[in-house]
Amino acid sequence: MTDRHFSCIVIGVSAGGLKALISIFKGISADFPAPIVVVQHEKADSGDLLSSILNSKSALSVKTAEEKEILKGGVVYICPADYHLLVEEDKTLSLSAEPKVNFSRPSIDVLFETAAIAYGDELIAVILTGASSDGSIGLVEVMERGGYSIVQDPATAYSRYMPEAALQACPDVNEILPLEEIHSRLISLCVKGSLK
Repeated sequence: MTDRHFSCIVIGVSAGGLKALISIFKGISADFPAPIVVVQHEKADSGDLLSSILNSKSALSVKTAEEKEILKGGVVYICPADYHLLVEEDKTLSLSAEPKVNFSRPSIDVLFETAAIAYGDELIAVILTGASSDGSIGLVEVMERGGYSIVQDPATAYSRYMPEAALQACPDVNEILPLEEIHSRLISLCVKGSLK
C-alpha cells in the first residue's frame, strides 16, 4: 500500500477502559509523533483520577484536556468527566456542556465526528471495550472522510458490546485487532508511516 501520514489518534472506550488504555499506552514511547485524544465514559465526579493513573503507567505525557489547548505529539489528552470534547479545525480542543449524545457526556461520537472534520484522512480512530454503542456513528464519519479505523477484537474486550456495535455499523473497518496488538500497530502507522 502507499505510504500515509497520520497526524492524530482518537480513542473511544467505556467499561473496562482503564486496563485497555494501560495496555496500549505502556508500549508507546515518549517521542511518539502524534497526539492521542481519549474519551472514556466516566462518572461526573471522577475528577482527574484517570489521567493521573495513566500518566504513572506510561512514558507518554497524559493529562486532562483543557479548553483551547493545542494538540501536540507525545501527549495523551483525556476528556474531563461530564463534558464533550471536540477537536476544532485549527487543531485545538474545545469543551462543551451541551446535552448528552447517544446517552453519553462525554460522547465518543462527538469527538470522532469533530476530529474527522479537522484531520480527514490523517486521522486514526480506535474503538475499544465498552457497554454502549457510542462511537459507531462517529466511526462512520471518520471512514467517510478517509480516516483509518481500528476496532478491538470483541473476543479480547472486557465488554464486547461497543466493538461489536462499531463493527455492525462499519463492517469494512481497516483492522480488527486483539488488544495486545493495538499499540504496536499504532506505532507502525505513525512512526514508520506505512501501512503493511
